[in-house]
Amino acid sequence: MLNTLNSVMDLIPGLTEEVGLECLVRVPYTHFSSASSVCRRWSAEIRQPEYRRLRKISGLTQPLVVMVQSRVNPSEPHSGTTKRFVNMIYRLTVFEPETGEWRELPPVPGYENGLPVFCRMVGVGLNLVVMGGWDPVTCVVSNSVFVFDFVWATWRRGSDMPGGPRSFFACASDSNRTVYIAGGHDKEKNALKSALMYDVAKDEWGQLPDMAMERDECEGVFHDGKFHVIGGYNTEMQGQFSKSAEEFDVATMRWDQVQDDFLEAATCPTTCSDGGDGRLYMCRGNDVAIRSDSTWQAVAELPTEVRSSISYVTAWRDKMLVIGSSKSGSRKNQRTSHCDIVLGVFELVPLSEVMALVLRPRTCSSVGSDHGVGASPFKANILFGRVCRQANKAARGS
Repeated sequence: MLNTLNSVMDLIPGLTEEVGLECLVRVPYTHFSSASSVCRRWSAEIRQPEYRRLRKISGLTQPLVVMVQSRVNPSEPHSGTTKRFVNMIYRLTVFEPETGEWRELPPVPGYENGLPVFCRMVGVGLNLVVMGGWDPVTCVVSNSVFVFDFVWATWRRGSDMPGGPRSFFACASDSNRTVYIAGGHDKEKNALKSALMYDVAKDEWGQLPDMAMERDECEGVFHDGKFHVIGGYNTEMQGQFSKSAEEFDVATMRWDQVQDDFLEAATCPTTCSDGGDGRLYMCRGNDVAIRSDSTWQAVAELPTEVRSSISYVTAWRDKMLVIGSSKSGSRKNQRTSHCDIVLGVFELVPLSEVMALVLRPRTCSSVGSDHGVGASPFKANILFGRVCRQANKAARGS
């Protein structure tokens, strides 16, 4: 009877706990759902942070790039350049650099016509969180939250964002279980200084102290244990961006003093990214710059292919991923670029420390490591076919 009981309690009957775990960590992420359905013990084990840590140190984590990409809705006629978003639908796609395979995630429940426009998206542990945005049909602002569970390969509805509809807010994740949001504007276009935190595992919202100032269209970055809210503008200064930033210290649950000249220029800092090495990176002009000792220092020159319209930047391991275009969406190339809009790139596996930065001439070719890609929402034109070709070349080692 004792042997039978021990066999039932074993991770894999007949094997020691250590050997059983070694077997379980080798399950590909595409089979997490099947493995989790075997028994409660396996399901619980796969969700543990220790499971992800063991996969990482064993070199078994699989790099994923998850993008929101647009396409023309075939059921609607072309609307012309003045209404170029009307007939667009947005879908989540997953690219696996090691295999060169692309696939689509299931649509968000209730949004079969595409993801909410301008929604915010972040990776949290083994989940992908989609927040807010505008209904793609009615343009009504939403405060909804949806979570895609990569273990079960399913969506679930999260608790709505409290405080009413909020657009263009800063959003970032600690990569483990918590999402932080701040700023943006309400349905009356009033800039906000309120902030919230969302515990994905508990599906609970918490109120954070207000920021020192209102910040609409601000950028959120989680860096060095702090939620950075950068730039933005208040209600009276519509479109006139601030150079300042505020940092919320997660350990003390307080906002640090406002840094008035955090940015060198008053601009929307969509390319600001955590490098994982204790420093912040961003693109400025033709360069990549690092923030060191309260100043920004250029460390590399951007490839000419992405200088005109940079949509996203992130660093992981010894590389930096820059997504952009050599053209900025002029009337001449609108017919080829308007349907290639990317809203976001997400992280599935927590970032490791970055010891060095290597900027590759072919930016999409650097997508290949044992770790995922960092997360931040953005709006920009990008030639989707070119990205696919370069990414597939990278996966084939060409």
